[in-house]
Amino acid sequence: MEEFNASKPIYLQLADRINRQIVSKELKAGEKLPSVRDMGIKYSVNPNTIQRTYSELEREGILEAKRGQGTFVTEQEARLVELRDNLKQEQILLFVQVMQEMGYSSLEMISGLKDHLNKLDIGDE
Repeated sequence: MEEFNASKPIYLQLADRINRQIVSKELKAGEKLPSVRDMGIKYSVNPNTIQRTYSELEREGILEAKRGQGTFVTEQEARLVELRDNLKQEQILLFVQVMQEMGYSSLEMISGLKDHLNKLDIGDE
């Protein structure tokens, strides 16, 4: 099981994990999530923490609670596309910040990224 980072609230780390599962299609639009209790057991956290995670993702329009049925991934395609783009932008920002801190220029970053993608044979050029 993955460990939690002490510098960020657990409910937000769980929200990030769920978001990544949605973007990677591990969780699909309209799919039911485990109950608060089952999710708490899975991650060894208090069910109140899971409830807070689910509530946060509902507020963001990522999850939808259906009374008496459970919690589901939204089927609003526009919201899922927006989520995917937001996660991509966050990762790019993080990458650029770290590379800048190490003293790399924009051209060095682009060149390094292209080289890396070419080695993986997933470049689009």
